[in-house]
Amino acid sequence: MIEIENINKSFGKLKVLDNVNLSCKKGECIALIGPNACGKTTLIKSILGMVVPDSGVIKFNGHSIHKSFEYRASIGYMPQIGRYPDNMSIRGIVEMVKLIRNHKGDLDEELFEKFKLKELGNKFMRTLSGGTTQKVSATLAFLFNPEVLILDEPTAGLDPLASEILKEKVIREKEKGKLVLITSHLLSELDELITQIIFMQDGKVVFHKNTGELQVESGEEKISKAIAHILRQQQT
Repeated sequence: MIEIENINKSFGKLKVLDNVNLSCKKGECIALIGPNACGKTTLIKSILGMVVPDSGVIKFNGHSIHKSFEYRASIGYMPQIGRYPDNMSIRGIVEMVKLIRNHKGDLDEELFEKFKLKELGNKFMRTLSGGTTQKVSATLAFLFNPEVLILDEPTAGLDPLASEILKEKVIREKEKGKLVLITSHLLSELDELITQIIFMQDGKVVFHKNTGELQVESGEEKISKAIAHILRQQQT
């Protein structure tokens, strides 16, 4: 699905990705974690084509994404902070994105309905709380039935009910065989969701393991505690 081979990226003298190699398959929900400035965001932006690596190859379904854009139609991206025109309504944003994407297949409007955005459709984006803006971002990420979902801090700002709705949706999409990549600082949010963990530090992949492996190595049943155990080991 997504193959990353020997990716390097520097901004000036700062090396943010250092010989990164990863293989992400269908049907997996992978947590991408690590301290601030470890390279997570740059890696995600490289996959999305928003950052061009200095060297190395990223492949989507076996084809290099270099100078390609068609593959992006197969990715749903939920940014940590969605930015939308202040003077547009929720309904206007959704309709505009539908028009831009010109998607020919079925739309997935489940989150639009469950988040009750239809009732809020006339509200302008500038009037929305951070949580409601997150609901709009989540709805747009899932709307076009993408093969891959990249969710950056997806539950940040969501109320407990909305957070559960989103987590249940992620689980269902993973079970359909989609690839889900999640970044999160809230380790407890990951317990029910993830099947693999990628831990990055200083631009390098420290490990990429199945959750079962981490549970055995750490002796912890909860994924969040297993991750915390590994992180403490990395700091010693």
